[in-house]
Amino acid sequence: MSADGRRHLVVEADGGSRGNPGPAGFGALVRDGASGHVLAERAAFLGTTTNNVAEYSGLVAGLRAAAEIDPDARVTVRMDSRLVVEQMSGRWQIKHDDMRRLAAEAAAVLPAGQVAYEWVPRAQNSAADALANEAMDTAGTIARDYPPDGPAPGSGDDEPDPATDDPPAEVPGESAAFDTPARPSGAAVRFDDAPALTVVLVRHGQTPLTVAGAFSGSSVPGPSLTARGRTQAAQAADLVFRIGRQAWPDLPRPSAIVASPLVRAQETARAVGRRLGVHVTTDDRFAEVDFGEWEGLTAAEVDAAWPGRLHAWHTTGTTAAPGGESYADVGARVWHGLQDLVDTLLPGAGPAGRTAVVVGHAVQVRAAIGTALGAPPSQWSRVRVPPASVSILRLWADGTSELTAQGVPSDL
Repeated sequence: MSADGRRHLVVEADGGSRGNPGPAGFGALVRDGASGHVLAERAAFLGTTTNNVAEYSGLVAGLRAAAEIDPDARVTVRMDSRLVVEQMSGRWQIKHDDMRRLAAEAAAVLPAGQVAYEWVPRAQNSAADALANEAMDTAGTIARDYPPDGPAPGSGDDEPDPATDDPPAEVPGESAAFDTPARPSGAAVRFDDAPALTVVLVRHGQTPLTVAGAFSGSSVPGPSLTARGRTQAAQAADLVFRIGRQAWPDLPRPSAIVASPLVRAQETARAVGRRLGVHVTTDDRFAEVDFGEWEGLTAAEVDAAWPGRLHAWHTTGTTAAPGGESYADVGARVWHGLQDLVDTLLPGAGPAGRTAVVVGHAVQVRAAIGTALGAPPSQWSRVRVPPASVSILRLWADGTSELTAQGVPSDL
């Protein structure tokens, strides 16, 4: 509560354009001033406009969301745009018509005496920035409202560290009969409380070669995501953000992101990183299979030029593409990469362990799942991995593993 007994709300707002003017969007969220819990999130794609118009649009949306929560609240607006903060505080003039119109809209939402403006560095406005980028990625609109205790006291870099927070409440299960730690229903059986590394495997979104049904491996850096692929990446990012919250609440929240070096995986990983507020690192071992001479060809074209070779590649798991790799080759390097994550991230972890996101490709995900479950490479091609799908493994330091879930964002 403020000194006069009114509720205190904090609005964080941002906007951006990719080019100025260019494709633009805004993001805004409202926090409870006392607890820091997020109460509302708003974002939208604006089409082609300027960065300043996008920032003002975020301000208007954030103030309106705050007014919906409590029209009598004292509101502190925090933005990394010094221009907007100084103009709305009355210290700088507003010269452009579009900005003058939006400033008037913002001023009309709540009485001037209820609103104060603060400039903050960009790093302290990462949650609103992530929402703006999500809107630009999806060319859509976001309107999320949360209960009074909020989804968490922050977002992105402000999220609690899964390594130090108390682990989520355990669900009583059959293991209680063996006097071992409780575990979620259906989880792999263990008779100790050793922490696990949860690995969230995310396949990149759609590319032009995905649409064409052509082989797209690691021998070339491209292609980039399509517009649909960027939307899928943002949807996958939203699902990954919910891990440890509304989705799979027994798992620790993601705190690390590793991506294949290929363009489509990097673009998808950046969408996830923006949503989580986590820096993306790159590991060549998570690149897609090298298709060698099959790169860019369709299955029909490969069959015509190499009769029977594609069938053997899929069904033996040890047959390499000409000039390229086999499933088994991919499995060896992917597993080494995963084991390094276990060795790096698990020491010092609490009972809940840690969660890392690995953004990659269809064959790479199949290889990770197949190797973790001890299935022979000849069976790995039977795992379906749609664009932007999410698969979750849990890996223990003693080599035990569990396939926790698979799905695409629209399923969940």
